[in-house]
Amino acid sequence: MNTEVKREDTTPQKQESATPDGTERIKARKIYVPAVDILETDQALLLISEMPGVDENGVDVTIEKNILTITGHVSDHVPAGFTVTHEEYGIGDYERSFTLPNEIDRNGVQAVIKDGVLKLTLPKVKQAASRKVAVTAG
Repeated sequence: MNTEVKREDTTPQKQESATPDGTERIKARKIYVPAVDILETDQALLLISEMPGVDENGVDVTIEKNILTITGHVSDHVPAGFTVTHEEYGIGDYERSFTLPNEIDRNGVQAVIKDGVLKLTLPKVKQAASRKVAVTAG
């Protein structure tokens, strides 16, 4: 009796970023789409992005109009005197963009990266409290 259980690997694989039609990349380097988790509270959105090999000097977060773009540059780290003969884990940079909702305070965005994990805090705009306006005779 064979009781072997087969398990499928459900670990997400690195996905290479597509180049938009009609454009070309300046560098001949792979660009990957980083995995991102998005969490929400009443006060903010929290984006957690995995970018292995990226540190604070290699990450860039920009907001232009309503587009948030995160990019991460990974330094080549082949030890001196060695060349790559086989590579299973593709080395490349990271890039991902998001359309921000109007409720995000673009001036309050904070970014922290540690051990290749980028955490972006996107605070929501504080809603103006409704108030009754006094009317006087004039």
